[in-house]
Amino acid sequence: MSDTPAQSKRKRVNVRRPEVMAEVQAEVERHYRSPIVEKMRKGGGTLTIGQTTLRLAQQFGFCYGVERAIDLAYASRRVFPENRIFLIGEIIHNPEVNRQLEEMSIESLPWKEMNDQYEELTEDDVVIVPAFGAPTSFMAKIEEAGCYVIDTTCGDVMKVWRRVRTYARSGATSIIHGKKGHEETRATASRARGDDQKGHYLIVLTLEECDYLCDYIRNGGDRDKFLTYFKGATSEGFDPDEHLRDVGVANQTTMLKSETEEMQRRISEAIATRDGSADSFQVFDTICGATQERQDALFDMMRERMDLLLVVGGYNSSNTSHLVEIGQEQLPTFFIRDADCLASMETIANYDLDAKAEVKSNYAGKLFASEHVIIGVTAGASCPANLIEATILRAFEMRGITRQEVENA
Repeated sequence: MSDTPAQSKRKRVNVRRPEVMAEVQAEVERHYRSPIVEKMRKGGGTLTIGQTTLRLAQQFGFCYGVERAIDLAYASRRVFPENRIFLIGEIIHNPEVNRQLEEMSIESLPWKEMNDQYEELTEDDVVIVPAFGAPTSFMAKIEEAGCYVIDTTCGDVMKVWRRVRTYARSGATSIIHGKKGHEETRATASRARGDDQKGHYLIVLTLEECDYLCDYIRNGGDRDKFLTYFKGATSEGFDPDEHLRDVGVANQTTMLKSETEEMQRRISEAIATRDGSADSFQVFDTICGATQERQDALFDMMRERMDLLLVVGGYNSSNTSHLVEIGQEQLPTFFIRDADCLASMETIANYDLDAKAEVKSNYAGKLFASEHVIIGVTAGASCPANLIEATILRAFEMRGITRQEVENA
């Protein structure tokens, strides 16, 4: 289903009015600005006080797409001070930002499945579409209700949508590198059906899953077993014996670029082995620029010595989790939601990607207690600067260094 049907009842609204945005930007600065982070960025990202050195990645935190989404969400309340305002799921994957929106009486709607709340929407209601976008079925429901729509979908995400629609028009199945339960991947998958809803997709997360797919492309196999293996990750009516003849690769924009490229290589080789050429394979680079910049900046920072790395962001943030994966390949890396996770030398809370849970670590405390410690800090594209500042201050505090000393350094 097209996002812009000819007879759409949705009322798209431009809330980026000069008089509104001036107030919004001032409010956003109050909530999320960090003088200490700005000072460190201008100073090259390294600050040493006594026996403690803190290094900040050259690229971190809010990207343009996230800033735009937050600005539009804040503006919606100013333009519609009396209306009910709803948000499909979360504006971005950061608890602090979503908490601020809740305080503006912006109510979250379910994003996994539509419920009765969607049936109760009226033409006087405002619905914010998050930076991840939303599936076409959700957009159709909003259109049916005739709501005002504030669409904050990231431009990089919409580029992927255009790509998978192109695949669908050419008859190619979209192989989407992403998490099947992620908001963005669900939105992209719905566009992979094409305007006539006849297109197909397969969502692949890991290289292990990719190898399973490639083996089937080369050699065929048990169709039912394949569909069981990829349960919940295929389009309705997907048949691996029919819909893997022509394929095109796309991805959730926040995935690890090197992994997406490796998947592309393996799938292309499998197609070439089966057909004698890779003519039935299409590919287009759809990794978000900001995601790649943050990954590259971390690789650059890791060329120099660090004793530990703190990665700050929401635990459900995909781009943040990939920074953690990069870091932990080389040094002790701790995924923290905010500075409160750094409770003391004895108790540091961090998210364990394998366990999918927050755990307590004494090991990090021992690292903090070293005679001369070098601490690296980075953050995902959905993490505001004020949370990064709080982490920097807390890291120095754990080393006996006060906020005033940091500010005066």
